[in-house]
Amino acid sequence: MSGQAKDRGDAAGADRRPRWLRWAQRIQAIAQTGLTYCTDPFDRERYEELRAMAVEMAAEGSGESVDVLLESFASGVGYPTPKLDVRAAIFRGDELLFVREARTGGWTLPGGWADVGDTPGETAEREALEESGYIVKARKLLALLDKSRHAHPPAVDYAYKAFVLCDLEGGEAKTSHETSGVSFFSRDALPPLDLERVTPGQVDLAFHHRADPGRATDFD
Repeated sequence: MSGQAKDRGDAAGADRRPRWLRWAQRIQAIAQTGLTYCTDPFDRERYEELRAMAVEMAAEGSGESVDVLLESFASGVGYPTPKLDVRAAIFRGDELLFVREARTGGWTLPGGWADVGDTPGETAEREALEESGYIVKARKLLALLDKSRHAHPPAVDYAYKAFVLCDLEGGEAKTSHETSGVSFFSRDALPPLDLERVTPGQVDLAFHHRADPGRATDFD
């Protein structure tokens, strides 16, 4: 831990995933690992059955369709690892930049899944430009968090969240096909958040780092 116990914001705690989600994710990981390394056709059949069971469990618990989960949750190959969601923390004075998700209507820090070939900093810069219209430069990793240990709703993807402090260099507010609003907000006047993407505690962490530039990276 980074040591700032009294102002950790969204401090990591117990695993918040419901049991059905933990079981489904674990079974899916075992099945994917087995399919990667097994050579016996009978073993492959058993691992395929395990994967199908994980998809059924996830569909039952999440309300998503089996077809959707087959494309996302159970489409991986190779050894299973967490996905990485990168969020850009961009300040203008004492205000923090948020974008409004077109699909949910909630507000979040610009960001998204990291792409193969992009560094975390490049991901933060690209997502900020695409979702907000602002040109930024990544400067510091503020936090690396296990999503399941923070106050997000359950999600089938096991993910880490990286929050990257970015300097505002230019551009202007512009929405995209993913966003329907772009605005800066002060700490005491935050908009309704999209909790799938960012929590109040994580926003607090960004403001803590703003107030204390020497603060160590928060993690877990």
